[in-house]
Amino acid sequence: MSSHREAPGISKDPVADSTDLYAFVSPDKPDTVTIIANYVPLEEPDGGPNFYEFGNDVLYEINIDNDGDAQPEITYQFRFNTKITNPNTFLYNTGPITSLTSSSWNRRQFYTVTKIVKGHATVVGSGLACPPCNVGVRSTPKYASLASAAITTLSSGETVFAGQRAEGFYVDLGSIFDLGVLRPFQNLHLIHMPATAGVNGTNNLNVHSIALQIPKTSLTKDGSNPTNEADPKSVIGVYTAAYRQKASMHDNEGNQWGVGPWVQVSRLGNPLFNEVIVPMSRKDEWNTEKPSDDAEFAQYVAHPELAGLLPVLYPGVFPNLAVLDKSGAVRADLEAILLTGIPSGIIGGFQNFTGKTLADLLRLNMAIAPSSSPSIYGILGGDLAGFPNGRRVQDDTVAIELRAVAGATYPLVAPSYKPDAAAALLTDGTTPASVNAPYLSSFPYLGTPYDGFDVPS
Repeated sequence: MSSHREAPGISKDPVADSTDLYAFVSPDKPDTVTIIANYVPLEEPDGGPNFYEFGNDVLYEINIDNDGDAQPEITYQFRFNTKITNPNTFLYNTGPITSLTSSSWNRRQFYTVTKIVKGHATVVGSGLACPPCNVGVRSTPKYASLASAAITTLSSGETVFAGQRAEGFYVDLGSIFDLGVLRPFQNLHLIHMPATAGVNGTNNLNVHSIALQIPKTSLTKDGSNPTNEADPKSVIGVYTAAYRQKASMHDNEGNQWGVGPWVQVSRLGNPLFNEVIVPMSRKDEWNTEKPSDDAEFAQYVAHPELAGLLPVLYPGVFPNLAVLDKSGAVRADLEAILLTGIPSGIIGGFQNFTGKTLADLLRLNMAIAPSSSPSIYGILGGDLAGFPNGRRVQDDTVAIELRAVAGATYPLVAPSYKPDAAAALLTDGTTPASVNAPYLSSFPYLGTPYDGFDVPS
């Protein structure tokens, strides 16, 4: 995923690994915003008999800043617990699971949602059921119905879902992490090979999603309906985080539990931030910091390592980027995209600016309506309803961020700069068509999980 295994520490703790974060105005319910936080990367659909689930010992959060101080005014906390109905079988289920209360389903997860507004906490949902994993055609014969039954409404009015979904993020993992190769352009790479189509390394895999659909009036700081794109009150910043208690205790019977205060072990705002921007030596540290402390990481945004690597890996393809990088110029375009939001006047009347505090937040201008003809390249494709104005499930964040780092967005802050022609073309060769599971047109938007029996080889 866009933040899969992005740091040495969290790569060993997948149930607490924030892998993807989405925030967008709901296309079928434009008076609401949908936020999706994904965890547990790279789930093999046939991974039984102990199928994937959320961590009972993890505190999950979705945080929303609505006044531009990089501190959350609204937080949704999720805690999960697992119940075994038959202690005498090793099986996840002993027959078809036809409902969320099927007696044949042996290992079930439930969760509680606590909403915190300006420090005041209220439990808004308890004993809520997760659907089972999509085991296969015999065990979960009508999976879409099971998942739909797990969509519920909180007492505070939000729609919520927590459970397995098909991975919707697409990326050529095997190519990009092999010395930065982009298969469509590998004939231009330092190590020449014929150009080929991209290969989606996350296809046919699942994730676990926590999804909320929230009325816009519950997100603005004054309860108003955001209709003015220029109004700062129309903009929110979002990040997700996971916490573990400071100490872990184990007994001689295989039981373990947490002790002490909660400690942040993972977080995510913009896709690929920790994975591509932060150096290896500081990745674990970044996962423990609050976004409001991100000024100490701003140097890596202002001078991204990848901008210096692209001209080396693709000789002669990025001469202007090479000059820009060697000049030591501050990448104010990337700082705006990733750390402050984009001020008004840079892209016409558009803005999703949250103030001068440098923070990795996924920023969304809620007054911008869903596009009738969305571009997977978001703002770079002329679609102001897409990344980096929030992030939709289909957005090609890999291509967008590659192009931005390569200099395609630098003229926004330095009009005299001429980007290399290749900067506007960069892609890893994957698209939404690389995803076998169809996206949904309604909440929770990510597709039905791949099942363990029919998963492609």
